[in-house]
Parts: sequence; C-alpha cells; structure tokens
Amino acid sequence: MAFTNIPALQPHICVKGGLDAIAFYEKAFGAKNTFHQMADDGKRVMHANLAIYGGEVMLHDEFPEFGMSVSAPPTIGGTCFAINVNLPEPKAVDAAFAKAVAAGASPLMEPSDTFWGARYARITDPFGHIWAFNAALEQA
Repeated sequence: MAFTNIPALQPHICVKGGLDAIAFYEKAFGAKNTFHQMADDGKRVMHANLAIYGGEVMLHDEFPEFGMSVSAPPTIGGTCFAINVNLPEPKAVDAAFAKAVAAGASPLMEPSDTFWGARYARITDPFGHIWAFNAALEQA
C-alpha cells in the first residue's frame, strides 16, 4: 500500500463505539470514511481514516487486551485536548456548531466573537472529544 498526501498532523482519537462515531462524524461534520478496518471480533473498529474539513482524523475503538495505553474519554474521565477546526468565514462557525449540535453534540461554548479577532465555538461530541470551530473576523 502506498501512502501519499499524508497530512503533517493527524489527530488519532480513541472512542467507544467506532462505527457509531463514524456515523456521527459523517452526519455532524460531513466526514467521508476513506478507510476502515474492523477488528477480528467484527464489532470494534481497529482503524479508520476520516476526511473532515479538508483534513484527516484517524480513530479506533479501545483495545485494552492489547495493552494499549490509549483510552476513550469516558474511560479516563474526560479528554486532555481539543481538535480545532479553522473555517473560512465567521458564518461557517455558526453553521458548523448548529449542525454538530443537531446531530447530537453537546454545546460547550455558543458561537461568539472573541478578543483574539475570531468567531469561535466549542462542542463535545457524543464520544467525549472536544471540537472547536474558529474563523477570523472581518478586518475593518
């Protein structure tokens, strides 16, 4: 298999319920599932690649039987990072936030204009990951 066009940075997230997570990201973010491999149990996602907002996110279910130290947010009681999505214009922040909440995300910060000159909002997806939407405000 040839690996081409690999982004410099790729978030690789762990979830409980990989197939449900893929379906949520497709609905909430318009993600495209470009690849996924199921585990031998036929229930858990061993690895998936999702094209989201012009980037790529990899994900997998928990596999404690393999001694993996990566766990899903509910297992560890939260997440330690947010995935930031830079959008082309301020109104896209409002649209992305509304679409994610309608798909089942929990709002953390309603869209607002910030002191750093951006329109910004945050949600938590149903799998415990935090996503932030950001777009530069128009310069006067």
